[in-house]
Amino acid sequence: MTFLRVMQKLQSGFQSNNICLSSLFSSRMKLYEIFQSIGAVLILCLSFSLGFSQGTGNVKGKVRTPEGKALADVTIVAKQKDNEVKSTKTNSKGEFILENLPAGRYNFTFTKTGYSVGILYNVEVREKKTTDLGDRLILTVDQGTLVIIKGSVFDQNGLSVPDAKVEIERIFSDGTTKKVGSAYTTETGEFTFRFPEEEAKFRVTATKDGVSASKEISVDAAAVYRLSLKLEIKRQ
Repeated sequence: MTFLRVMQKLQSGFQSNNICLSSLFSSRMKLYEIFQSIGAVLILCLSFSLGFSQGTGNVKGKVRTPEGKALADVTIVAKQKDNEVKSTKTNSKGEFILENLPAGRYNFTFTKTGYSVGILYNVEVREKKTTDLGDRLILTVDQGTLVIIKGSVFDQNGLSVPDAKVEIERIFSDGTTKKVGSAYTTETGEFTFRFPEEEAKFRVTATKDGVSASKEISVDAAAVYRLSLKLEIKRQ
């Protein structure tokens, strides 16, 4: 009886252990399947991510005036075959960056109100590279949106006066004035001032060798306004 009971207990233990081992093996198989599925999803996500970022590059640069002043809020558009691909604007320092542009060749347009449109043709964007356009991107003022005051300085004999100092003041409605520019005449006695389009009144004064002459001029629209000044200079 004792031997039989021992054998029964052993058999029962083996059966119990078999059940436990079977359950454990089944659980491990399920975990393996779960991890395998997660791994497949991760690989799929990684592949998608790499596919999205592959084949792109960046373009950066700085836009300024001919005088070297940074231009903010300039709109930069990257185009391929007249289709807009991406756009951005310059910051307060005139800097910009266009990221994740598909590799290829682009035309870039630069626009800002009051300035002529700038176009840069056939710029190559390389994969995983940043193309630096530098700080030589210059926009000039659109002459069609400005008040331009051109003038000449002559002496009493009608000869041009070079290197004469020319100052321009704005005259306000209350009679007060404010200096808004100065320059020197060229070899041919000419000078030019440019201002934003608006109705205004100016006084232009030319001085050479202690002799001065002034004239007032009113403007009311974007156009070229001309005047001449005569200086009674003693010629040696």
